[in-house]
Amino acid sequence: MSGKPFSAACERNRDAILEVLRVHCADRRQVLEIGSGSGQHAVHFAAALPQLTWQTSDQARNLPGIRAWLRDAALPNTPAPLSLDVASGPWPSVAFDVVFSANTLHIMAWPEVQSLFAHLPACTGPQAKVVIYGPFKFGGGFTSQSNAAFDRSLRDAAPHMGIRDAEAVDALAAAAGFSLLASVAMPANNFCRIWQRHA
Repeated sequence: MSGKPFSAACERNRDAILEVLRVHCADRRQVLEIGSGSGQHAVHFAAALPQLTWQTSDQARNLPGIRAWLRDAALPNTPAPLSLDVASGPWPSVAFDVVFSANTLHIMAWPEVQSLFAHLPACTGPQAKVVIYGPFKFGGGFTSQSNAAFDRSLRDAAPHMGIRDAEAVDALAAAAGFSLLASVAMPANNFCRIWQRHA
C-alpha cells in the first residue's frame, strides 16, 4: 500500500457512484475512464462490476500511481492505463459502451471539456453511455453555498477552473450525438449526469 496516491474524496464518494453504475452499466462491457487520477475508483468499480473491462486513462504523469493501484488489486478486468490528454490525445479507437469521468470537468479548462465531448463519437459505439460525476451549476446558479465557495477557490487557484453549467455541458453532449438520460443527485451537492448516444 505504501507509496500509492490516495484521494479521500474517492473513498467518500465511491459507493454512491457505484450504485449509479450498477443501474446504468448492467448491460455494458467496456468502460473508458477519463481522468482516472489515483486509480482508486477503477479498482473499486472493477472489483464490484466484474462484467466490465475498466480501461483507465489519464495524463502521463499520473499513470505510475494508477499502475500501482491496478498492480496491487490484481484484477483480471483492469488493463494497463492509457496515456490520454483530452486536448491533444491520442484517443483510443476502441468503441467503448461507457465513458466515465469523476471530478474532472471543473478542473479542466473549458476548451478541454469541449474537446472531451467532441471526441466521444470516435471512441464510443451505438447507444453508448457517458457518466459524469461532480458538481454542476443549473440555470447559472449554484446548488449550495458550499459549491459557490468551492467555485471561488477553484478560480482563485487557476482562472481556467470552475464548476460548469449543466446546460452548457448538455449542449456539448447533444452536439456529439448524446442526449441526457438521467441526472442523479448525489451526496455533498454533487450529481451523476448520464447521457446516451442516439441510436
